[in-house]
Amino acid sequence: MLFDTQTNLTVDQKVDHFFDAQSKYTYENYIHKALQYVMSFLDRDHFYPGEICDFQEKKHLLSSDTNETLSIAEALEEIKELYLDHTIAFHHPSYVAHLNCPVLLPALVGDLIASSVNTAVETWDQSISATYIEQEMIRWICNKMNLPSTSDGVFTSGGTQSNFMALLIARDDYAFRHFGLNLKENGWSDEVSKFRFFCSDKAHFSIKKNAALMGMGYDAVIPVSTDEKMKMKPEALVQAIEKEKQLGNIPVAVVATVGTTDFGSFDPIDIIAKIAKEYDIWFHVDGAYGGSYVLTETHRQLLKGIEHADSVTIDFHKTMFQPVCSSAFLVKDTKYFKYVSYYADYLNPLEHRDLECPNLIEKSIQTTRRFDALKLWFTLKMTGEKNIGAFLEKVHYLALDLYYSIKDDPYFELVHKPELSTLVFRFNDPEIESDSVLDIINLYIKNTLFKSGQASVVSTKFDQKIYLKFTLLNPKSTIDDLLYIIRMIKETGLNYLAEKSSLIEK
Repeated sequence: MLFDTQTNLTVDQKVDHFFDAQSKYTYENYIHKALQYVMSFLDRDHFYPGEICDFQEKKHLLSSDTNETLSIAEALEEIKELYLDHTIAFHHPSYVAHLNCPVLLPALVGDLIASSVNTAVETWDQSISATYIEQEMIRWICNKMNLPSTSDGVFTSGGTQSNFMALLIARDDYAFRHFGLNLKENGWSDEVSKFRFFCSDKAHFSIKKNAALMGMGYDAVIPVSTDEKMKMKPEALVQAIEKEKQLGNIPVAVVATVGTTDFGSFDPIDIIAKIAKEYDIWFHVDGAYGGSYVLTETHRQLLKGIEHADSVTIDFHKTMFQPVCSSAFLVKDTKYFKYVSYYADYLNPLEHRDLECPNLIEKSIQTTRRFDALKLWFTLKMTGEKNIGAFLEKVHYLALDLYYSIKDDPYFELVHKPELSTLVFRFNDPEIESDSVLDIINLYIKNTLFKSGQASVVSTKFDQKIYLKFTLLNPKSTIDDLLYIIRMIKETGLNYLAEKSSLIEK
């Protein structure tokens, strides 16, 4: 028997840490002990303990440079002190900041199984049935979007990656169809420097970021103005396209957003689809936030026209209550994946390509991928799409209830009536005319509530002014929960005014 003098453990004891038939009872014991700590995390009163952890004092916990190994109990106690005691509880009713949804228990079961078995879904011989489950989840969401029978898709890490694939395929397809260029094989061409993408001025930042990552620069993205409801103006889109053409540039794609990050607004995708068709350019729908609302009665009409999209982004980990990561990129025709495919002799040789045993790597820009589709499968099987739709409708109505509850309060200035589940507003003393002062007060409110552990709201900008935002994703929240946060916001703002009254120029 081999012996490690540094750790005083036999190699056989260390081997017991591998997940296999011999370690199944150890696995059960570890999972059981870990669950006790997760349950303790759920018992916390606040979304955040309200104390900034001094990680300099915990460097001994952070460090992995040690020759000593811990027992499961010791490791769990350390991670409690280092992580669980300080992390954000997205399920808590006082967390209304970002697009972090509470997760469903069936999804956690799927995630546990996927992590334990550790299936990699890049090739059929590594995943077998997992390949078919992912394909079935893709088929399901394509059908819900009314995409054609030729449609297909792949799970991704999130909306940014999905939007990257959309822009990449749109660019390469246009280059091939109109200029006979094969950018995948031959690389850059001068014509590509003139390519332009169009999206609303409220679109997600990943559109510009991805254009830059593709070597085209931020200027390749043309922002299109929006109306008072934060929706892209179709006439402004046509004007922007015509202007770029006059400048000698080449329109290649338009991105419509269904569920903007700040305002939850839906671009008029049916009209935009017609404009894209008229100009023969790619039509992508970024539905990372709002795409799941295809399951609802309240918003299905707003998604009319999505069936004409060339590609679609949807994040199940935003509005379908899935643990991250769980996202998908969809195309109306599976042939478009040729722009991201690659055939490696050792992995998926072209001569062995078999449609009955598909290799999902042919559709992905990732190679190794987790079996993220499994948690969605468990969710649909155990929770059901109708109930998911009802949860989404609940958070939408919560946002409306909050809007009507505070819209006549003189201490609040609202930007919009919610179209999805976000509300943008700011604390506003009627006697203060200075926007810069109001900016300071609203940032103070946000930071004070967060540092105290009372509530987490996010700040954003509208017309260059600081506003606060509620992002509502928890169907178990109540209007009383939200009004409690509103009262804290108001009290914090009024207290600030009382303390700083002599310094504030009204």
